[in-house]
Amino acid sequence: MIRAAIIGLGRWGQNMVTCARGSTQIRFVAGATRTPAKAQAFADEHGFPLHGDLDAVLNDPNVDAVVITTPHKSHVDVITRAAKAGKHVFVEKPFTLNKKDALVAIEACKAGGVTLSLGFNWRFQPAMLEIRRMFQDGTLGQLLHIEGNFNGPSVFRYAPDHWRPDRTESPGGGLTGRGVHNMDAMIFLAGPIEQVYAQSLRQVLDRGVDDTTSVLYRFRSGTTAYLGMVLASAECWRMQFFGTKGMVEVGAIEHLPTWDMTLQMIDQPREVRKFTAERTEKLELEAFARAIEAGQPYVMPVEDIVAGVCGLEAILKSIESDLPVKVEQ
Repeated sequence: MIRAAIIGLGRWGQNMVTCARGSTQIRFVAGATRTPAKAQAFADEHGFPLHGDLDAVLNDPNVDAVVITTPHKSHVDVITRAAKAGKHVFVEKPFTLNKKDALVAIEACKAGGVTLSLGFNWRFQPAMLEIRRMFQDGTLGQLLHIEGNFNGPSVFRYAPDHWRPDRTESPGGGLTGRGVHNMDAMIFLAGPIEQVYAQSLRQVLDRGVDDTTSVLYRFRSGTTAYLGMVLASAECWRMQFFGTKGMVEVGAIEHLPTWDMTLQMIDQPREVRKFTAERTEKLELEAFARAIEAGQPYVMPVEDIVAGVCGLEAILKSIESDLPVKVEQ
């Protein structure tokens, strides 16, 4: 049993704790947040002490690992401090907002000899694993193109002083809060990104993040892709994967419950496949715990972590320049 501390107890931090309840592989034994009073009742309900100071958790010998759900810009600092304290690290996406910080954080985890994990729970969706298998074994042929959307009324949900609508915390409109999930799924299937061309606009409110953002991708493998994020519309998401033998689609209103998958092979009837219900946040936390116990790397390669950060950084440069940008690796 891995004993973890939750760092950051906003909505998503509380969700991670709740999803781990009942696990035989990982449990939360402590927490740290900037505003303990707001989360004290939750910590009491889940039976762990809550601190207003990160060092109180990092100095606790009863804590094996930390799960980080703090604002994006804080990630590199919290990761490096945790690694130096010998605590294994699970951090929510995006890993960092630039490659420089990503490499600092990765090196700190290597130097500290701790397991590093990144919270892209879509990699644990049974449908996503099945789609990857069907491209790997040739069932769907060659992967030619991917399309995705991740939309919702996010710009209307947060107060002006909340960190999420801060453009320095959430650059690129819906990318850091939503679209990085789609982008990681693209990397999972198509490999490293070669070039991006992006645009991002603020059309609805005179404050906060951009509400309409889109990206064109080209991957080293030759696959192309499109991603759109509209943060002033109805909640929905989807992904479509087009191969030379057929296409497959996933998507719904909610993205966390187990997905159905619609398969359309050339000249064949359309087929809907359903999968056993899983909570992917619990699956990723337990994979983190198993990696710690086995002394092995987490299932998401470090190279994919860096590829995602480099893709994000290139998209931000493209938005600023209004030009295609090659992705640094």
